[in-house]
Amino acid sequence: MSAKAEHYDVIRKPVITEKSTMASEHGAVVFEVAIDAAKPQIKEAVEELFGVKVKAVNTSITKGKTKRFRGIRGRRKDVKKAYVTLEEGNTIDVSTGL
Repeated sequence: MSAKAEHYDVIRKPVITEKSTMASEHGAVVFEVAIDAAKPQIKEAVEELFGVKVKAVNTSITKGKTKRFRGIRGRRKDVKKAYVTLEEGNTIDVSTGL
């Protein structure tokens, strides 16, 4: 597997919510990442894929909710989000697509 394919395994998709839009005003971008991804892996993947310099990476794991579907109880998957702060002058436009 190529290095680029491994980076796409680490970074799943950008998170576009009201909160992530507020973070983007302060030079941060939010991505959904693999649950086992470490901060150095995330930093390397973002720098390689988008050609930007990363200042910091903060992560959070949101536990999946228990939901009912047709009377059967199920559970949504746990999601890990990475708040990637970029160096001054670097931007990523996630609204246009990858």
